[in-house]
Formats: sequence, structure tokens, C-alpha cells
Amino acid sequence: MSTDLPASAAALTDDDHALIEVARSTIDATTDAGPDEDGVHTMGAAVRSADGRVFAGVNVHHFTGGPCAELVAIGAARAGGATELTAIVAVGNHGRGVTSPCGRDRQVLVDLHPDIRVVLPGPDGLVSVAARDLLPLAYDHRAAQV
Repeated sequence: MSTDLPASAAALTDDDHALIEVARSTIDATTDAGPDEDGVHTMGAAVRSADGRVFAGVNVHHFTGGPCAELVAIGAARAGGATELTAIVAVGNHGRGVTSPCGRDRQVLVDLHPDIRVVLPGPDGLVSVAARDLLPLAYDHRAAQV
């Protein structure tokens, strides 16, 4: 592993590769944008729960700031009764591959699931990293509530 990665960085497991495939097949089946177009649904995500179930979601792009695919997948997992999540990945449509979560998604992951493994591109290929390591010195909304 490259020294640019946090200590929690790890090589992908077979389960991680399967999760990528769920996210990829989900967005491939649901994207509404051509290769050179913007669309409402251009990202797919998949999340794995502690009991091994996998939940998928797609983004809902809207000028008001609709939810990212990762947040939709987390919501689907919760709706399915999953409370402990172990891994998550997002994949772009039209073969764009695995993408790193945006800042808002990172903050949500750190707040709700700090130990979830996030699959993302690293300097030497795909890696899995603990969410808590994706947002150093993150805003602590709980502390701000006092």
C-alpha cells in the first residue's frame, strides 16, 4: 500500500468485489443518461450489512441537491432493517468505475457509520478504508448541540 493512504487501508476482499458488481449492475440497469449527457440517475451504490445482506441505491440528481447514491443505499439498508453496515461503494454509469464519496457523504458516513469500510480509488488501485479516516478533523455535529 502507498504511504499516502491511512493506516486502515486494505486490499479488497472477494466480498468487496461482489459489492462493486452490485453497484455497477444497479446503475447500468437504471441510468437515464447517455454517455455524453447529464441525467438524474448516473451513480449507483451498494452497501453491505453485518449480516451479509446487500442493499443498492442510485443518486437522484436535482438542482436542489438531491441525494447521492451512497445515501440512498444507506436509507434502503435501514428500511430493510439493517442497522450495522460494514462496507459501501459507489460506481459511475457508463463504465466510469468506482468513485470516491463526496464531502457530504463522507460527513454522513463518519457521523453514522465511522467504522464502515469505503471502497475507493487509491494511488495504486482500489482500496478499502475506514470512513473515519476519510475526513480528518471532521465537524462534530453532536458536540455543537450542547
